Amino acid sequence: MGKWTPEELTCINGIFAKMDYDDIGPKALQRCLIVYPWTQRYFSTFGNLYNAEAIIGNPKVAAHGIKVLHGLDIALNNMDDIKNAFAQLSVMHSDVLHVDPDNFRLLGDCLTVVLAAKMGSAFTATVQAHWHKFLRVVVSALGRQYH
Repeated sequence: MGKWTPEELTCINGIFAKMDYDDIGPKALQRCLIVYPWTQRYFSTFGNLYNAEAIIGNPKVAAHGIKVLHGLDIALNNMDDIKNAFAQLSVMHSDVLHVDPDNFRLLGDCLTVVLAAKMGSAFTATVQAHWHKFLRVVVSALGRQYH
């Protein structure tokens, strides 16, 4: 799963080169909190998350969405060893924050939807396959501490 073809690496790097972190990060986390409301329990310090409008207008949600998206830079910069690169984040999310590891997949799905909407027709089936592989490796790495 950690082996990458030159085509996959070029594709993933190309996505990140064009990534608008300030737009895509907040939208992905907002979508996750709206579509999967049980994920809100991990953000009790973020204030009002009572409805979609409140979530979309919440600056703490936006800031954390950007932070999460920048966290993927760790994977991008460590494509040959994503599992070890995410070891500390895995421990923190498991042992300190007690995040259900399935939420990583849910957020990844929301990120994919937002990215596909942003990229439009450039988000081909091949691009989606490469992106999905990248997220599977990241999600597996983040869930490593749980196993």
